Amino acid sequence: MNHNNQFKGGVVGKGGPKTDGAAKITGQAKFTDDLSPPNCVYTWFLRSPHAHAWIRRIDTKPALQMPGVFAVLTGSDLPTRYCAIPLIEDETALALEKVRYVGEPVACVAAKTEDIARQATQLIHIEYELLPAILSISDAQNPDLPFIHHEAKRPSNTLRRVKQKFGDPDAAFQNADVVFEANYSYPGSTHVPLEPHACLAKPESNGRLTVWSSTQNPHYLHRTLAQVLGIETHDIRLIKPDVGAGYGGKCDAFSTDICAAYLAKKLNRPVKAQFTREGVFYAHRGRHPVKMRLKMAAMSDGTITAAELEAIADGGAYASYGVVTSYYLAVFLGMPYAIPNLKTEAHRLYTNKPPCGPKRGHGALQPRFAIEMHIDALAERLNMDPVDLRLKNLMAPYSQTANGLKVYSMGLRECIQAVMDASEYKQKRNNLPPNRGIGLAVSTYMCGALHPVYPNDLPHSSVQIKVDRSGRITIFTGTSDIGQGSNQMLVTVCAERLGIPPQLCTVIEADSDLCPVDLGSYSSRVTFMAGNAMLDAADKIRHQINTVMAEKWGCSESDITATNGIYRTENHEATWTEVIWATESQVGALGSTGSFTPDTDSARARRMPIGPSPAYSFTAQVAELTVDPDTGFITIHDIWCAHDLGRTLHPDIADGQIEGCVYMGVGEALFEEQAYQGPIMMTPSILEYKIPTVGDTPRIHAIRIESHDPNGPLGAKEVGEGPQLSTVPAIANAITHATGLRLTAPPYTPDHVFRALRIHRRKTETE
Repeated sequence: MNHNNQFKGGVVGKGGPKTDGAAKITGQAKFTDDLSPPNCVYTWFLRSPHAHAWIRRIDTKPALQMPGVFAVLTGSDLPTRYCAIPLIEDETALALEKVRYVGEPVACVAAKTEDIARQATQLIHIEYELLPAILSISDAQNPDLPFIHHEAKRPSNTLRRVKQKFGDPDAAFQNADVVFEANYSYPGSTHVPLEPHACLAKPESNGRLTVWSSTQNPHYLHRTLAQVLGIETHDIRLIKPDVGAGYGGKCDAFSTDICAAYLAKKLNRPVKAQFTREGVFYAHRGRHPVKMRLKMAAMSDGTITAAELEAIADGGAYASYGVVTSYYLAVFLGMPYAIPNLKTEAHRLYTNKPPCGPKRGHGALQPRFAIEMHIDALAERLNMDPVDLRLKNLMAPYSQTANGLKVYSMGLRECIQAVMDASEYKQKRNNLPPNRGIGLAVSTYMCGALHPVYPNDLPHSSVQIKVDRSGRITIFTGTSDIGQGSNQMLVTVCAERLGIPPQLCTVIEADSDLCPVDLGSYSSRVTFMAGNAMLDAADKIRHQINTVMAEKWGCSESDITATNGIYRTENHEATWTEVIWATESQVGALGSTGSFTPDTDSARARRMPIGPSPAYSFTAQVAELTVDPDTGFITIHDIWCAHDLGRTLHPDIADGQIEGCVYMGVGEALFEEQAYQGPIMMTPSILEYKIPTVGDTPRIHAIRIESHDPNGPLGAKEVGEGPQLSTVPAIANAITHATGLRLTAPPYTPDHVFRALRIHRRKTETE
């Protein structure tokens, strides 16, 4: 990475308007549902009323005879199985042979209007043969109940079990001064993006298919569509329009995508498919409910010598990213602490509920809740301050965990100090009024995975740059901006390296006919990987320019600097446009490509296939709150969040990401739970599924800590997911400080807290 002064363009860290901000706030941005070409066909999905049943017969004739109906699809029309992780292909676009959860799409009607399609679904007659439903972790572990996926090569209701051991944890537990073990549970929750899932597919005159989808993983969706439709990827043009958020919920391929594409080919007309808000809840792919048992060993001086975690996740009816989840539940057990002995066992199970998947902080958030609560409890048993216990056991920068995860930059110590200072944690800890508490938690997260979801040696991200004689730069990228600001990140990196105003850069994203491949917006990978690809492409242009201008001016390339569109040496100066003209006259049309593939340590990859990342971010949070003893109602006053993001590329976007993470964490702490009564989802709309309002949201104080990662683009790391991981445990630890109760299962609704307080009072009175 070249950090010479000549390459400092004065753009990084300055902020300013987002490249796509004006279009979104003025309503000019085009989302998938805004696209309605002439002669468009609309769809509606018929969903299963049963959690687990054989489909014995489907009669679609009455629906097909309804005026305005063009086609009715069932599972037999789209029998090819697929999955986000190709290792376990267990899902079809529509239920095939059996249904596996209430709300699963069974048929899709295509009609002249959405209303006609909806009415036609009511005419479809389906005969079911009911099967016992697997609705809990204990059900999934019961060998006497039927297999949800009978067609698998080795049928089981356990999708994946991962057992690992590093060091000698058994000896460490035997020799420890203090051993503490406790159980924790974390509820399922979902994403609630503003925009529902939607897809438009349009046949072209040349026989190809153009598909617009509200997706955050265009490349993987592109491959899945080709696989299920039985055509080549080059026969599909996939475009991601503006997307109204995803948070992980739009990583998979959905029935909307596959049915719209299939029907467009079948009918030779544009077809639009989208989910209602209820349909989005059934599509789910949200947070896994997890039960955890955690044990830690420590010496009397506070040195943590071993940790053991058992985590069992209820994954719902299909695999989605569940294979990865089974690793993420355990892989970050040690980090950010220097714990030399680790033992983990994680299970991801099938149940007859909507499939879980990746939600912000995928798989790592639930065990982080347990770990950070456990650290506070362990500190109490050691008679230590919980902050001091954390500081004593922190990993050092440029070190390695017991399970082989390599840490480079690490600003967590500075994060802890920053939130302690800003919140006045030490002063308040023993001086708050009754029922008011303050709590701290820390966390770590990855900056993308070292491996793609399907085996290949190709770049993880690539970028193309076109330089126009007018001075305008067009950036072609496969990245998927879903509101997190990745377009602006690319603009910032490009403008910084070329020394030009960001306003000269335009981004064309996620169009498979125009843009090179990027693997998608997941695992907080985009800034690190696409940013490095952008850096590679921009540096090639800058090198061409410097070579030509150095010869023209009779100087060394290192003498040339560029800021705000002016290239200069001590004796010369030229505008950006003049520089382009001079360079193009010598080398021809200006353009470049850039790519990034993370370095893979083969031994580490074999030992830990999921979890290794080119860098890790770190976060510390302090929450201050009041618990009303008469109602159980919790008022969170302030949350201070310090995040080690490597280097701040755009302060406004970084702060927004930190605040958004904390906001979602507050929701999971206080309200959110994907609740069921038997097989029936009780929260299939925003009316029942509670998310925080403005009135529920505390003051959020975002603090950026810069550690300048040596491998990150211009030193940057992720800031899109990591800050959420420590929010819920910080709140939980503050509740303990306020009440003396260690509540090990969120959400902390008033009835939950009130019952716990009442039991605690009765117990205290009897003692």
